[in-house]
Amino acid sequence: MSDWQPKIVSFFCNWCTYGAADLAGVSRFEHPPNTRVIRVPCSGRVSPKFILAAFMNGADGVWVSGCHPGDCHYIEGNLYARRRFTLLKNQMEYMGLEPGRLHFSWISSAEATKYVEVISDVIDAVKALGPNTHFVKQQAKVA
Repeated sequence: MSDWQPKIVSFFCNWCTYGAADLAGVSRFEHPPNTRVIRVPCSGRVSPKFILAAFMNGADGVWVSGCHPGDCHYIEGNLYARRRFTLLKNQMEYMGLEPGRLHFSWISSAEATKYVEVISDVIDAVKALGPNTHFVKQQAKVA
C-alpha cells in the first residue's frame, strides 16, 4: 500500500483559492497532483450533498477552500460554509466516515505558497487514514 495515493476532490472559491491554485501553477511551485478541482462561485455554494456524493463516488478526501472571513466576494458566504461544514463533520462521524477526510481552509488568491502547504497537509492527513472503503462496504450490503 506504500504506492497508494489518495484521490482528493477539491471545491475552490472562484475568487480566492482557485486564484491561488492558478498562481501556484503559473509560478511553477511543486505540489502533489492528487486533487481534482471543482471551481465554485463561493465556498458557501458547496452543499453537503456534493461532499457526500464525492465520497460515495470514490474520493478518499474532500477539501473545501474559500476566501478569508470578511473578504468574501458574496459578503458572508464563507461564514455560512464554515457553519455548514462544522455540522457535516459531526454527521460524518455518526455515519462512520472519519471526519479527518474533510478539510476546510481559507486561502486568498495571493497566497500561492499557503496553497502548496495546505494541499500537502490535506494529502498527508488523508493518506494516513488510508483508502475510503466505507461506502464500498455499504453498497455491498445493499446488493
